[in-house]
Amino acid sequence: MTTVGSSILTSLGAGSGIDTASLVSSLVAATREPRQTAITSQQTLNTARISALASASSSLDTFADALKNVLSGSEYTGTPNSNATDIASVSVLTGGTPSGLPAQLTVEQLAAATVYASSVATGATSTTAMGSGTITITPKGGSAITIDITSGNDSFASVAASINAANAGVTARVVTDSQGTRLVLKGATGADNDFTASISADDSSSVLGQMTMDATSTAQNAIITLDGVSQEYATNTIDSAIEYMRIDLNKASPGTSVTLSMTQPTGTLSSLLQEFVDAYNTLMGALNTATSTGTDSSNAGVLNGVSGVREMKRQLAQITSTQLASTGTYKTLSDIGVSTNRDGTLTLDTTRLAEAMAADPEGITAMINPTVSTDTNPGLSVLLGNVRDNIKSDNGPLKATQDRYDALAKDLTEQLDDLDTKMTNYEAQLTKVYATMETRLNALKATQSYLDQQIEIWNNQSSN
Repeated sequence: MTTVGSSILTSLGAGSGIDTASLVSSLVAATREPRQTAITSQQTLNTARISALASASSSLDTFADALKNVLSGSEYTGTPNSNATDIASVSVLTGGTPSGLPAQLTVEQLAAATVYASSVATGATSTTAMGSGTITITPKGGSAITIDITSGNDSFASVAASINAANAGVTARVVTDSQGTRLVLKGATGADNDFTASISADDSSSVLGQMTMDATSTAQNAIITLDGVSQEYATNTIDSAIEYMRIDLNKASPGTSVTLSMTQPTGTLSSLLQEFVDAYNTLMGALNTATSTGTDSSNAGVLNGVSGVREMKRQLAQITSTQLASTGTYKTLSDIGVSTNRDGTLTLDTTRLAEAMAADPEGITAMINPTVSTDTNPGLSVLLGNVRDNIKSDNGPLKATQDRYDALAKDLTEQLDDLDTKMTNYEAQLTKVYATMETRLNALKATQSYLDQQIEIWNNQSSN
Protein backbone atom coordinates (compact mmCIF):
# COMPACT_ATOMS: atom_id res chain seq x y z
CA MET A 1 0.00 0.00 0.00
CA THR A 2 1.35 3.41 -1.02
CA THR A 3 1.56 5.83 1.85
CA VAL A 4 2.19 9.56 2.11
CA GLY A 5 5.57 8.83 3.73
CA SER A 6 6.69 6.37 1.09
CA SER A 7 5.73 8.77 -1.68
CA ILE A 8 7.84 11.52 -0.12
CA LEU A 9 10.86 9.24 0.26
CA THR A 10 10.51 7.85 -3.25
CA SER A 11 10.34 11.30 -4.80
CA LEU A 12 13.41 12.45 -2.87
CA GLY A 13 15.35 9.28 -3.57
CA ALA A 14 15.88 8.41 0.09
CA GLY A 15 16.73 4.82 0.59
CA SER A 16 17.25 4.35 -3.15
CA GLY A 17 21.02 3.79 -2.83
CA ILE A 18 22.00 6.97 -4.69
CA ASP A 19 25.73 7.86 -4.18
CA THR A 20 25.52 11.52 -3.24
CA ALA A 21 29.35 11.86 -3.43
CA SER A 22 29.25 10.68 -7.05
CA LEU A 23 26.33 13.00 -7.71
CA VAL A 24 28.28 15.96 -6.33
CA SER A 25 31.32 14.98 -8.43
CA SER A 26 29.18 14.78 -11.57
CA LEU A 27 27.59 18.17 -10.95
CA VAL A 28 31.01 19.76 -10.37
CA ALA A 29 32.40 18.15 -13.53
CA ALA A 30 29.42 19.31 -15.57
CA THR A 31 30.00 22.87 -14.37
CA ARG A 32 33.80 22.74 -14.79
CA GLU A 33 34.03 21.07 -18.19
CA PRO A 34 32.80 23.85 -20.52
CA ARG A 35 34.83 26.50 -18.72
CA GLN A 36 37.96 24.37 -18.57
CA THR A 37 37.61 23.33 -22.21
CA ALA A 38 37.40 26.96 -23.28
CA ILE A 39 40.54 27.87 -21.32
CA THR A 40 42.59 24.84 -22.41
CA SER A 41 41.61 25.44 -26.04
CA GLN A 42 42.98 28.96 -25.72
CA GLN A 43 46.10 27.55 -24.05
CA THR A 44 46.66 25.08 -26.88
CA LEU A 45 46.38 27.82 -29.51
CA ASN A 46 48.53 30.22 -27.50
CA THR A 47 51.22 27.60 -26.92
CA ALA A 48 51.25 26.79 -30.63
CA ARG A 49 51.64 30.49 -31.43
CA ILE A 50 54.50 30.91 -28.94
CA SER A 51 56.22 27.87 -30.45
CA ALA A 52 55.67 29.10 -34.01
CA LEU A 53 57.02 32.56 -33.15
CA ALA A 54 60.10 31.01 -31.52
CA SER A 55 60.62 28.85 -34.61
CA ALA A 56 60.29 31.88 -36.91
CA SER A 57 62.74 33.85 -34.78
CA SER A 58 65.21 30.96 -34.70
CA SER A 59 64.91 30.43 -38.47
CA LEU A 60 65.61 34.11 -39.08
CA ASP A 61 68.69 33.92 -36.82
CA THR A 62 69.94 30.81 -38.62
CA PHE A 63 69.42 32.42 -42.02
CA ALA A 64 71.22 35.66 -41.08
CA ASP A 65 74.10 33.95 -39.26
CA ALA A 66 74.64 31.39 -42.04
CA LEU A 67 74.79 34.14 -44.68
CA LYS A 68 77.31 36.10 -42.59
CA ASN A 69 79.52 33.05 -42.08
CA VAL A 70 79.42 32.06 -45.73
CA LEU A 71 80.25 35.54 -46.99
CA SER A 72 83.24 35.76 -44.66
CA GLY A 73 84.80 32.67 -46.30
CA SER A 74 87.57 33.04 -48.86
CA GLU A 75 85.41 31.60 -51.65
CA TYR A 76 83.16 34.67 -51.40
CA THR A 77 85.71 37.30 -50.40
CA GLY A 78 88.02 36.34 -53.22
CA THR A 79 91.43 34.68 -53.30
CA PRO A 80 94.64 36.62 -52.53
CA ASN A 81 97.28 36.49 -55.24
CA SER A 82 100.90 37.44 -55.77
CA ASN A 83 102.33 37.48 -59.26
CA ALA A 84 105.78 36.57 -57.87
CA THR A 85 105.40 34.08 -55.04
CA ASP A 86 109.15 33.40 -55.01
CA ILE A 87 109.57 36.98 -53.76
CA ALA A 88 106.39 37.35 -51.65
CA SER A 89 103.36 35.12 -51.06
CA VAL A 90 100.04 36.17 -49.49
CA SER A 91 97.13 34.67 -47.55
CA VAL A 92 93.93 35.99 -45.95
CA LEU A 93 93.68 36.51 -42.21
CA THR A 94 90.42 35.80 -40.42
CA GLY A 95 88.03 38.57 -39.47
CA GLY A 96 87.59 40.50 -42.68
CA THR A 97 88.49 41.09 -46.31
CA PRO A 98 91.70 42.75 -47.51
CA SER A 99 91.18 46.24 -48.87
CA GLY A 100 93.19 48.68 -50.97
CA LEU A 101 94.08 46.09 -53.59
CA PRO A 102 95.74 45.66 -55.98
CA ALA A 103 98.93 46.92 -54.33
CA GLN A 104 102.52 47.14 -55.56
CA LEU A 105 105.21 45.61 -53.31
CA THR A 106 108.98 45.70 -53.55
CA VAL A 107 111.09 43.61 -51.15
CA GLU A 108 114.23 45.66 -50.60
CA GLN A 109 115.68 43.55 -47.77
CA LEU A 110 114.71 40.47 -45.77
CA ALA A 111 114.72 40.44 -41.99
CA ALA A 112 117.69 38.56 -40.56
CA ALA A 113 118.88 37.32 -37.19
CA THR A 114 122.28 37.62 -35.55
CA VAL A 115 124.08 34.26 -35.63
CA TYR A 116 127.28 33.38 -33.76
CA ALA A 117 129.24 30.19 -34.41
CA SER A 118 132.13 28.86 -32.42
CA SER A 119 135.29 27.67 -34.06
CA VAL A 120 135.24 23.98 -35.00
CA ALA A 121 136.47 21.42 -32.46
CA THR A 122 138.04 18.80 -34.74
CA GLY A 123 137.14 15.22 -33.87
CA ALA A 124 134.66 16.32 -31.16
CA THR A 125 131.05 15.19 -30.77
CA SER A 126 128.07 16.59 -28.89
CA THR A 127 129.19 14.69 -25.76
CA THR A 128 132.77 15.93 -25.83
CA ALA A 129 133.74 17.87 -22.70
CA MET A 130 134.64 21.47 -23.45
CA GLY A 131 136.22 22.37 -20.12
CA SER A 132 135.10 24.93 -17.55
CA GLY A 133 134.57 28.64 -18.15
CA THR A 134 131.76 30.99 -19.23
CA ILE A 135 129.86 32.08 -22.29
CA THR A 136 128.56 35.64 -22.09
CA ILE A 137 125.56 36.78 -24.16
CA THR A 138 124.75 40.50 -24.27
CA PRO A 139 121.45 41.52 -25.91
CA LYS A 140 121.33 44.87 -27.71
CA GLY A 141 120.56 47.52 -25.13
CA GLY A 142 120.36 44.92 -22.35
CA SER A 143 122.44 43.43 -19.56
CA ALA A 144 124.96 40.66 -20.08
CA ILE A 145 123.85 37.09 -19.30
CA THR A 146 126.60 34.72 -18.18
CA ILE A 147 126.36 30.97 -18.72
CA ASP A 148 128.63 29.10 -16.31
CA ILE A 149 130.28 25.97 -17.70
CA THR A 150 131.38 23.62 -14.95
CA SER A 151 133.11 20.28 -14.81
CA GLY A 152 130.65 17.43 -15.40
CA ASN A 153 128.27 19.80 -17.17
CA ASP A 154 130.57 20.95 -19.92
CA SER A 155 129.69 18.86 -22.97
CA PHE A 156 128.59 20.65 -26.14
CA ALA A 157 125.04 19.31 -25.64
CA SER A 158 124.79 20.33 -21.97
CA VAL A 159 126.18 23.81 -22.67
CA ALA A 160 123.60 24.30 -25.45
CA ALA A 161 120.86 23.17 -23.04
CA SER A 162 122.10 25.66 -20.39
CA ILE A 163 121.99 28.53 -22.90
CA ASN A 164 118.45 27.61 -24.01
CA ALA A 165 117.32 27.47 -20.39
CA ALA A 166 118.76 30.91 -19.61
CA ASN A 167 116.05 32.80 -21.57
CA ALA A 168 118.74 34.99 -23.11
CA GLY A 169 116.74 35.57 -26.29
CA VAL A 170 118.89 33.23 -28.33
CA THR A 171 118.65 29.60 -29.36
CA ALA A 172 121.70 27.34 -29.12
CA ARG A 173 122.30 24.17 -31.07
CA VAL A 174 125.18 21.78 -31.62
CA VAL A 175 126.29 21.23 -35.22
CA THR A 176 128.49 18.23 -36.09
CA ASP A 177 129.69 17.70 -39.63
CA SER A 178 132.75 16.27 -41.40
CA GLN A 179 134.89 19.09 -39.99
CA GLY A 180 134.00 18.44 -36.35
CA THR A 181 131.62 20.00 -33.82
CA ARG A 182 130.72 23.61 -33.17
CA LEU A 183 128.21 25.58 -31.05
CA VAL A 184 125.79 27.87 -32.95
CA LEU A 185 123.75 30.66 -31.32
CA LYS A 186 120.87 32.39 -33.15
CA GLY A 187 118.64 35.26 -32.06
CA ALA A 188 115.28 36.45 -33.34
CA THR A 189 115.05 38.42 -36.57
CA GLY A 190 114.98 42.21 -36.44
CA ALA A 191 117.55 44.87 -35.70
CA ASP A 192 116.38 45.27 -32.10
CA ASN A 193 117.18 41.59 -31.43
CA ASP A 194 120.92 41.92 -32.11
CA PHE A 195 123.32 40.48 -29.53
CA THR A 196 126.99 39.69 -28.95
CA ALA A 197 128.52 36.47 -27.60
CA SER A 198 131.97 35.68 -26.18
CA ILE A 199 133.82 32.76 -24.56
CA SER A 200 136.08 32.77 -21.50
CA ALA A 201 137.91 29.53 -20.57
CA ASP A 202 139.51 28.67 -17.26
CA ASP A 203 142.15 26.58 -19.09
CA SER A 204 143.47 27.90 -22.38
CA SER A 205 144.48 24.37 -23.38
CA SER A 206 140.94 22.96 -23.05
CA VAL A 207 138.54 22.61 -25.97
CA LEU A 208 136.77 25.72 -24.71
CA GLY A 209 140.04 27.54 -24.45
CA GLN A 210 140.79 26.83 -28.11
CA MET A 211 137.40 28.16 -29.26
CA THR A 212 136.26 31.63 -30.29
CA MET A 213 132.74 32.97 -31.03
CA ASP A 214 132.37 34.79 -34.35
CA ALA A 215 129.31 36.51 -35.83
CA THR A 216 128.26 34.97 -39.13
CA SER A 217 125.10 37.06 -39.57
CA THR A 218 123.89 40.40 -38.21
CA ALA A 219 120.30 41.15 -37.23
CA GLN A 220 118.37 43.49 -39.52
CA ASN A 221 114.80 44.47 -40.29
CA ALA A 222 112.86 43.58 -43.39
CA ILE A 223 112.47 46.61 -45.64
CA ILE A 224 109.62 46.79 -48.15
CA THR A 225 108.07 49.45 -50.31
CA LEU A 226 104.29 49.16 -50.52
CA ASP A 227 102.58 51.46 -53.01
CA GLY A 228 105.62 53.74 -52.81
CA VAL A 229 105.77 53.88 -49.00
CA SER A 230 108.91 52.45 -47.36
CA GLN A 231 108.21 50.27 -44.31
CA GLU A 232 110.33 48.19 -41.90
CA TYR A 233 109.38 45.06 -39.98
CA ALA A 234 111.25 42.81 -37.56
CA THR A 235 110.10 39.59 -39.27
CA ASN A 236 109.53 38.31 -42.78
CA THR A 237 105.89 37.52 -41.96
CA ILE A 238 103.91 40.76 -42.09
CA ASP A 239 100.30 40.91 -40.88
CA SER A 240 99.79 44.66 -40.53
CA ALA A 241 100.81 46.19 -43.86
CA ILE A 242 97.45 45.35 -45.48
CA GLU A 243 94.45 44.74 -43.24
CA TYR A 244 93.37 41.07 -43.14
CA MET A 245 96.24 39.99 -45.39
CA ARG A 246 99.44 38.16 -44.41
CA ILE A 247 102.52 38.79 -46.55
CA ASP A 248 105.34 36.27 -46.36
CA LEU A 249 108.62 37.69 -47.68
CA ASN A 250 110.61 34.96 -49.41
CA LYS A 251 113.41 36.78 -51.23
CA ALA A 252 114.84 40.27 -51.46
CA SER A 253 114.58 41.66 -54.96
CA PRO A 254 115.20 45.40 -55.06
CA GLY A 255 113.74 47.03 -58.17
CA THR A 256 111.22 44.22 -58.79
CA SER A 257 107.57 45.21 -58.30
CA VAL A 258 105.25 42.45 -57.09
CA THR A 259 101.50 42.87 -57.61
CA LEU A 260 99.28 41.78 -54.70
CA SER A 261 95.59 41.38 -55.55
CA MET A 262 92.31 39.57 -54.87
CA THR A 263 90.49 37.56 -57.53
CA GLN A 264 86.79 38.35 -57.87
CA PRO A 265 84.54 35.39 -56.88
CA THR A 266 82.07 35.87 -59.75
CA GLY A 267 81.11 32.21 -60.07
CA THR A 268 80.70 31.59 -56.37
CA LEU A 269 78.63 34.78 -55.94
CA SER A 270 76.18 33.48 -58.54
CA SER A 271 75.86 30.25 -56.56
CA LEU A 272 75.53 32.23 -53.35
CA LEU A 273 72.61 34.29 -54.68
CA GLN A 274 70.80 31.12 -55.74
CA GLU A 275 71.38 29.63 -52.27
CA PHE A 276 70.21 32.90 -50.72
CA VAL A 277 66.98 32.80 -52.76
CA ASP A 278 66.39 29.14 -51.85
CA ALA A 279 66.97 29.73 -48.13
CA TYR A 280 64.83 32.87 -48.18
CA ASN A 281 61.99 30.99 -49.89
CA THR A 282 62.17 28.23 -47.27
CA LEU A 283 61.78 30.83 -44.51
CA MET A 284 59.04 32.75 -46.31
CA GLY A 285 57.22 29.52 -47.21
CA ALA A 286 57.11 28.54 -43.54
CA LEU A 287 55.80 32.01 -42.62
CA ASN A 288 53.16 31.79 -45.37
CA THR A 289 51.97 28.43 -44.04
CA ALA A 290 51.85 29.75 -40.48
CA THR A 291 49.83 32.82 -41.53
CA SER A 292 47.52 31.20 -44.10
CA THR A 293 43.80 31.92 -43.78
CA GLY A 294 42.76 28.40 -44.78
CA THR A 295 39.26 27.51 -45.97
CA ASP A 296 37.92 28.29 -42.49
CA SER A 297 39.15 28.91 -38.96
CA SER A 298 39.61 25.19 -38.32
CA ASN A 299 42.51 24.87 -40.79
CA ALA A 300 43.93 28.40 -40.75
CA GLY A 301 47.62 28.89 -39.95
CA VAL A 302 48.49 29.15 -36.29
CA LEU A 303 49.85 32.70 -36.82
CA ASN A 304 47.02 33.86 -39.06
CA GLY A 305 46.14 37.44 -38.22
CA VAL A 306 49.20 37.99 -36.01
CA SER A 307 50.33 41.56 -36.76
CA GLY A 308 53.91 41.00 -35.64
CA VAL A 309 54.46 38.27 -38.22
CA ARG A 310 52.82 40.35 -40.96
CA GLU A 311 55.31 43.12 -40.15
CA MET A 312 58.17 40.61 -40.19
CA LYS A 313 57.16 39.47 -43.69
CA ARG A 314 56.83 43.08 -44.84
CA GLN A 315 60.34 44.00 -43.70
CA LEU A 316 61.85 40.88 -45.26
CA ALA A 317 60.07 41.65 -48.54
CA GLN A 318 61.87 45.01 -48.75
CA ILE A 319 65.32 43.37 -49.00
CA THR A 320 65.22 43.09 -52.80
CA SER A 321 64.51 46.80 -53.26
CA THR A 322 66.79 48.13 -50.50
CA GLN A 323 69.91 49.88 -51.76
CA LEU A 324 73.08 47.86 -51.18
CA ALA A 325 75.40 50.30 -52.97
CA SER A 326 75.25 54.05 -53.53
CA THR A 327 77.19 54.12 -56.80
CA GLY A 328 77.40 52.08 -59.97
CA THR A 329 74.83 50.60 -62.32
CA TYR A 330 73.72 47.89 -59.91
CA LYS A 331 72.51 49.02 -56.49
CA THR A 332 69.83 46.51 -55.40
CA LEU A 333 69.13 42.80 -55.68
CA SER A 334 66.28 43.54 -58.08
CA ASP A 335 68.82 45.24 -60.38
CA ILE A 336 70.65 41.94 -60.85
CA GLY A 337 67.65 39.68 -61.36
CA VAL A 338 66.18 38.92 -57.91
CA SER A 339 62.43 39.59 -57.99
CA THR A 340 59.61 39.16 -55.47
CA ASN A 341 56.62 36.90 -56.22
CA ARG A 342 53.04 37.58 -55.14
CA ASP A 343 53.39 35.22 -52.17
CA GLY A 344 56.53 36.98 -50.94
CA THR A 345 58.99 34.34 -52.16
CA LEU A 346 61.85 35.26 -54.51
CA THR A 347 62.85 34.28 -58.03
CA LEU A 348 66.35 34.59 -59.47
CA ASP A 349 66.68 35.44 -63.16
CA THR A 350 69.98 33.68 -63.85
CA THR A 351 70.27 35.14 -67.36
CA ARG A 352 69.95 38.69 -66.09
CA LEU A 353 72.41 37.93 -63.27
CA ALA A 354 74.95 36.48 -65.71
CA GLU A 355 74.70 39.58 -67.90
CA ALA A 356 75.21 41.84 -64.90
CA MET A 357 78.20 39.81 -63.65
CA ALA A 358 79.78 39.95 -67.08
CA ALA A 359 79.25 43.72 -67.25
CA ASP A 360 80.53 44.67 -63.79
CA PRO A 361 81.84 41.76 -61.68
CA GLU A 362 83.77 44.00 -59.27
CA GLY A 363 80.81 46.33 -58.76
CA ILE A 364 78.43 43.45 -57.97
CA THR A 365 80.99 41.82 -55.68
CA ALA A 366 81.38 45.10 -53.81
CA MET A 367 77.59 45.50 -53.64
CA ILE A 368 76.92 42.00 -52.29
CA ASN A 369 80.01 41.63 -50.12
CA PRO A 370 81.87 44.94 -49.64
CA THR A 371 85.33 44.97 -48.11
CA VAL A 372 84.12 47.44 -45.49
CA SER A 373 80.40 47.75 -44.76
CA THR A 374 79.03 51.30 -44.59
CA ASP A 375 75.60 52.88 -44.23
CA THR A 376 75.43 53.46 -47.98
CA ASN A 377 77.09 50.17 -48.92
CA PRO A 378 76.07 47.68 -46.20
CA GLY A 379 76.30 44.48 -48.23
CA LEU A 380 73.78 41.66 -48.21
CA SER A 381 74.92 40.06 -44.93
CA VAL A 382 74.81 43.31 -42.94
CA LEU A 383 71.47 44.29 -44.52
CA LEU A 384 69.86 40.99 -43.51
CA GLY A 385 71.45 41.27 -40.07
CA ASN A 386 70.01 44.76 -39.66
CA VAL A 387 66.56 43.57 -40.72
CA ARG A 388 66.82 40.67 -38.26
CA ASP A 389 67.92 42.97 -35.43
CA ASN A 390 65.13 45.44 -36.16
CA ILE A 391 62.48 42.70 -36.23
CA LYS A 392 63.76 41.18 -32.98
CA SER A 393 64.55 44.42 -31.13
CA ASP A 394 62.79 45.30 -27.88
CA ASN A 395 60.53 47.62 -29.88
CA GLY A 396 60.27 45.28 -32.84
CA PRO A 397 57.21 43.37 -34.05
CA LEU A 398 58.25 39.93 -32.81
CA LYS A 399 59.13 41.01 -29.28
CA ALA A 400 55.81 42.80 -28.77
CA THR A 401 53.89 39.77 -30.06
CA GLN A 402 55.92 37.33 -27.97
CA ASP A 403 55.36 39.46 -24.86
CA ARG A 404 51.60 39.51 -25.51
CA TYR A 405 51.38 35.74 -25.88
CA ASP A 406 53.60 35.16 -22.85
CA ALA A 407 51.30 37.39 -20.81
CA LEU A 408 48.26 35.51 -22.13
CA ALA A 409 49.87 32.17 -21.19
CA LYS A 410 50.32 33.44 -17.64
CA ASP A 411 46.74 34.74 -17.53
CA LEU A 412 45.29 31.46 -18.79
CA THR A 413 47.25 29.53 -16.16
CA GLU A 414 45.85 31.87 -13.52
CA GLN A 415 42.33 31.34 -14.91
CA LEU A 416 42.73 27.58 -14.55
CA ASP A 417 44.01 28.02 -11.00
CA ASP A 418 41.03 30.26 -10.25
CA LEU A 419 38.64 27.71 -11.78
CA ASP A 420 40.17 25.01 -9.58
CA THR A 421 39.57 27.17 -6.53
CA LYS A 422 35.97 27.95 -7.51
CA MET A 423 35.20 24.31 -8.27
CA THR A 424 36.69 23.23 -4.95
CA ASN A 425 34.41 25.72 -3.19
CA TYR A 426 31.44 24.65 -5.30
CA GLU A 427 32.08 21.00 -4.43
CA ALA A 428 32.24 21.88 -0.76
CA GLN A 429 28.97 23.82 -1.05
CA LEU A 430 27.17 20.96 -2.80
CA THR A 431 28.52 18.46 -0.30
CA LYS A 432 27.16 20.60 2.52
CA VAL A 433 23.75 20.91 0.82
CA TYR A 434 23.47 17.15 0.29
CA ALA A 435 24.66 16.45 3.79
CA THR A 436 21.85 18.67 5.08
CA MET A 437 19.42 16.91 2.77
CA GLU A 438 20.54 13.53 4.07
CA THR A 439 19.91 14.70 7.61
CA ARG A 440 16.42 15.85 6.71
CA LEU A 441 15.71 12.67 4.78
CA ASN A 442 16.75 10.62 7.77
CA ALA A 443 14.29 12.64 9.90
CA LEU A 444 11.55 12.00 7.33
CA LYS A 445 12.41 8.33 7.35
CA ALA A 446 11.93 8.26 11.11
CA THR A 447 8.59 10.05 10.67
CA GLN A 448 7.64 7.49 8.04
CA SER A 449 8.29 4.65 10.44
CA TYR A 450 6.14 6.35 13.09
CA LEU A 451 3.29 7.00 10.59
CA ASP A 452 3.43 3.41 9.34
CA GLN A 453 3.07 2.16 12.91
CA GLN A 454 0.14 4.48 13.63
CA ILE A 455 -1.64 3.63 10.41
CA GLU A 456 -1.23 -0.07 11.14
CA ILE A 457 -2.72 0.51 14.61
CA TRP A 458 -5.62 2.44 13.12
CA ASN A 459 -6.29 -0.27 10.58
CA ASN A 460 -6.23 -2.96 13.27
CA GLN A 461 -8.68 -0.98 15.44
CA SER A 462 -11.04 -0.49 12.49
CA SER A 463 -11.11 -4.19 11.68
CA ASN A 464 -12.00 -4.98 15.32
